[in-house]
Amino acid sequence: MFLPVFTINNQILKYIGTIEGAKAVIDEAPLIPAYEKQFQQEAIIRTVHFGTRIEGNDLTFQEVAKLVEGQKISATDRDIQEVINYRAVMSYLEELWSLYDASMPLPEEKYTPSKSDAQRPFFYSQTIIRRIHELTTKKVIPDSEIGKYRHQQVVLKNTRTGEIAHRPPPAVEVPYLVTELVDWLNSKDAREIHPAIRSAITQYILVAIHPFIEGNGRVSRAFAMLPLYTEGYDIRRLFSLEEYFDRNAQDYYDTLQKTHELSSDIFRRDLTNWIQYFTQALSIELTRVKEKVQNLSRDIKFKQKLGGKQIHLTERQIKLVEYMQQFGGLRMPDAQQLLPMVSDDTIWRDLKKLIDDKVVEKRGSTKGAYYCLANV
Repeated sequence: MFLPVFTINNQILKYIGTIEGAKAVIDEAPLIPAYEKQFQQEAIIRTVHFGTRIEGNDLTFQEVAKLVEGQKISATDRDIQEVINYRAVMSYLEELWSLYDASMPLPEEKYTPSKSDAQRPFFYSQTIIRRIHELTTKKVIPDSEIGKYRHQQVVLKNTRTGEIAHRPPPAVEVPYLVTELVDWLNSKDAREIHPAIRSAITQYILVAIHPFIEGNGRVSRAFAMLPLYTEGYDIRRLFSLEEYFDRNAQDYYDTLQKTHELSSDIFRRDLTNWIQYFTQALSIELTRVKEKVQNLSRDIKFKQKLGGKQIHLTERQIKLVEYMQQFGGLRMPDAQQLLPMVSDDTIWRDLKKLIDDKVVEKRGSTKGAYYCLANV
């Protein structure tokens, strides 16, 4: 049975503490960005762009954005298909989360939900891994290889020196190794480990097994998001770990490589350094989100004063609130300059919504009205 080898050192504890602190601020903040389609779309574009670029895709951020939005571009068929495919992977993860959030059984899950077991643990399976691979490699590799574990030995070489950098286990071992990983993920012992650490372990082990001929990096990173995504550490809506990995690609690959070199037996490798790198990445990305939320919600007691509810703000409303925070308030001409491409009627509706939610107060007559944050 697979039992990961790692030590919780002070650095990992510090990063987990940062992750928890950021999550607490985001969960409790009275003012947070509304998860509108545009906001979600931007996060998806970042994930798809950086998640394919780190694997060698040459498309620019702008070209990826056009593809994700359904537009056509001029580029190689492979680059275009890889982006389309990874967008489909993101949709699949969203579908899995939606089914789980609604307490519905997954298609491969032999399970009959009941009212008393509405909060059942997420069910991990090899079916999910293979499906992610199918979506990742559609029209990129031969149909006979899509969603199928590799049936031959592969080696990964250093592109600069030509030397073998990593020799994954023999193909005959792949189904058994993946089974061990999935069984561990579904075990009671694994579920007692922090989701960030479980996510880190999942990503590394799947990368090291290298179960497919191609697409292993994307499949591993996508599948490893599920422990976070289903347990309240929902990162896909607000930022992208793929972006962090790509922007720090040398550290990413160096940390993987150093871990590969620790032992010929994947399950005996000490994953401490990799977990430390992963939790650091997650802590940095969540801190970005926290700081954005804190700028919107400076009074930590604001939520209680609003009756314990969170107010979801659109991107336009965020700009209005941030302006009021910086300058004490605004008048209609200020709002028009702040949102030059937005109609007056839309601005009025945004301000009225903020007033109705008791976030903003209106002072004075209609024409010369002054809007400021509510003194709740």
